Amino acid sequence: MAISTNLKVAGALAAAAAGVVTVGAVNEKFGTKPRVSVINLHGTIMPGKGSPLGGKLINLESTRKMIDKAFKPARLEAVFLNINSPGGSAVQSDLVSTYIKEKAAKHNVPVIVFVEDCAASGGYWLACTGSEIYAARSSVVGSIGVINQGLGFHQLIEKLGIERRTFTAGENKAVMDPLAPLKEKDVEIIKGLLNNIHQHFIDHVKASRGDRLKGDDKTIFNGEFWTGEPALELGLIDGIDNLDSYIARKWEGRNVKVIRVKGGGKLEDLLGEASGSWPDMATSLAPMVADWQVAEMAAKFLK
Repeated sequence: MAISTNLKVAGALAAAAAGVVTVGAVNEKFGTKPRVSVINLHGTIMPGKGSPLGGKLINLESTRKMIDKAFKPARLEAVFLNINSPGGSAVQSDLVSTYIKEKAAKHNVPVIVFVEDCAASGGYWLACTGSEIYAARSSVVGSIGVINQGLGFHQLIEKLGIERRTFTAGENKAVMDPLAPLKEKDVEIIKGLLNNIHQHFIDHVKASRGDRLKGDDKTIFNGEFWTGEPALELGLIDGIDNLDSYIARKWEGRNVKVIRVKGGGKLEDLLGEASGSWPDMATSLAPMVADWQVAEMAAKFLK
């Protein structure tokens, strides 16, 4: 009896999925509705498949399929990035941003960005992927800087009677060894790396925002972050707005189809098309990113 029931349920699901596929194929080929795609970029930006604290991670491999799906529909008129991220890896920020820009150029489709709670540091790097950026009044925007932090334990191990034994080939192989006193050469090397990455970040922002930036470099690129209205005054965003209101105004009377792209398998996509968007899990804003101060503040105050 149980097996028979399970088979019936499986058959019903298969039939429903087949029906959705058929309807979807017909709409794709013969429909006239304009489409827009929405990609949620929520979480910290770092390589890997999942955060140790249970939150989502943003990286090229975790977003590639979503990005591909977003640019796939016929009659596509825009792709929206819905960003909520305190930052993280500069490399992954650059890779994801570049991949989206290449897709946009290939399909000749504009990318427009909306900030939810936070687009700070690497999150703002992602925001600058778009030709336009909008945020809420209380969104946190900016933090255009780079940080490296660590702890030194050399005095502690001396008190504990622990002997450090480190052997290297190459005088700078043990840079920032936490069990050795900090050396001037170490500081020079790390600051050189940070300054190079910071310049890449600055170049990316300037290329995206251009003459819309209103503040001087010392103000905008010192790592500070702002809420929506001051960010607008500085030219970091283009307006105070939200995604749904923007779409309703922009495509008023045109019956636009909003495709909220999911990162799951085909069945989830099909059921999502049939039943509407599913709720997203809460974004992790844990201090596991480059700009941990912003993440920590967001976790406390942006709830």
